[in-house]
Amino acid sequence: MATQSSVVESRSPLSGDLIDTFAMTSAPEVHAAVDGARIAGQWWADLGWRARRSYLMGIKRHLARHGEELAALVHAEMGKPLDDARLEIALTIEHVHWAANRAESVLGERRVSTGLLTINQRATLAYQPVGVVAVIGPWNYPVFTPMGSIIYALAAGNAVVFKPSEWTTATGAWLVNAINSVVTSQQLVTMVCGPGDVGAALCVSGANVVSFTGSAATGRHVLRACAESLTPVVLECGGKDAALVDEDADLITAADAIVFGALSNAGQTCVGIERVYAHHLIRDELIELITERASRLETGTHGAASYGPMTLPTQADVVSAHLNDALARGGTAVLGGPSSLRGRVVTPIVLVDVPEDSTAVQEETFGPTIVINTVRDLEEGVDRANATGYGLAASVFGRTPSRVRAAARNLRVGMVSINSWVMYAGVPELPWGGVGESGAGRIHGADGLRAFSRAKATVDQRFALPISLTSFERPPWAGKLVMAAMRWRHGGLGREHTIKD
Repeated sequence: MATQSSVVESRSPLSGDLIDTFAMTSAPEVHAAVDGARIAGQWWADLGWRARRSYLMGIKRHLARHGEELAALVHAEMGKPLDDARLEIALTIEHVHWAANRAESVLGERRVSTGLLTINQRATLAYQPVGVVAVIGPWNYPVFTPMGSIIYALAAGNAVVFKPSEWTTATGAWLVNAINSVVTSQQLVTMVCGPGDVGAALCVSGANVVSFTGSAATGRHVLRACAESLTPVVLECGGKDAALVDEDADLITAADAIVFGALSNAGQTCVGIERVYAHHLIRDELIELITERASRLETGTHGAASYGPMTLPTQADVVSAHLNDALARGGTAVLGGPSSLRGRVVTPIVLVDVPEDSTAVQEETFGPTIVINTVRDLEEGVDRANATGYGLAASVFGRTPSRVRAAARNLRVGMVSINSWVMYAGVPELPWGGVGESGAGRIHGADGLRAFSRAKATVDQRFALPISLTSFERPPWAGKLVMAAMRWRHGGLGREHTIKD
């Protein structure tokens, strides 16, 4: 990707060919886009649930019918294999379907029960649109990840201003055009494009919520910028995900999932497996299985490649730095090594016995590497997995339900797959997000819909109480009467309970 002062060029990492050019958005234009989106957002909110669902289902059908065209664009612009792009789009379509059909049941007005003191009130809860949602998307999954915010924001009744990554602007433009070709009465989604400065302008543009996916360092900048106006943020900032493999795990299943989870998309996956903690009894066999599978992969820019080049030219430098640090600290490369770095194409690297304080264990590599370290049991694996600042996702492999479920429960992450990798992504009902350096807030599922809504509580008096507690005219004995009622209702008089060990 090359930029001029006012132009963003989209170039293929596979061939270097120019895909398209886009005018860079200025800061005043970013603010104007948000202001314009408010009008579209009000129109969209006023349509109501049924009409919005109809439009969203139309967007779903458009994605399904034109999925091959979009997959080809993602393959060309981002570099991932065509089949991986198809899978990304298929996941997106499932999420559009869920959000369209469940938004009203999750966010629509519903009656809630009242307490004794408010027994005369009818209480309702509803979730209203916030107005305009700013979405700052990544390049590694340029459809699935931003659409996880865009579609859920639309389903909640908002308009969207979307800044795709400057590395995948053409894919972002395709998505925006697709949505606006279905919803033609207003420009429901507006695209702004350019480098980080454009995203910074979007953070101070007056948008009502900012949803960002990217590095933790950039996430901090987003958080600081939004703090000035108390703008709520949803941050997904990457991870250093671990796979834990117990002594009784199905090692073929584990090895297959680990190799794909670590190396697909050239390792450029926020929930990619970067660390493996293997029980000492199965460590050697697991290493052999992983190494054998990884060594068979085809890499490069050709159509049969298992994964393609690094999308960012500088990302290979990060892989190299982490690799060299691991080797210098005593780690061993059982597959690949420094010779694996061939420009933007990096062949699989499998490292073992890497010190836990190395950058290859502590920092996000975002490349086709796997670090395998040995642990005495799952409990130690959990401790080591939790010993980084990240906490996005993890995988646990084993056949003893009590052990694997305990490990899943104790992992300090937002998502866990048991005996698989990334399957939570395919369940639209489940929220997506992490803790610590991996960000804050959630997209997907009911939590994702509520992230782009504001709760509205309403009470409606059905009848007057004999004594008004919220009046200066209440009698002097009213407070004592209330406390007597509390003792009767909540004090447990006559029905004391003892706590047993």
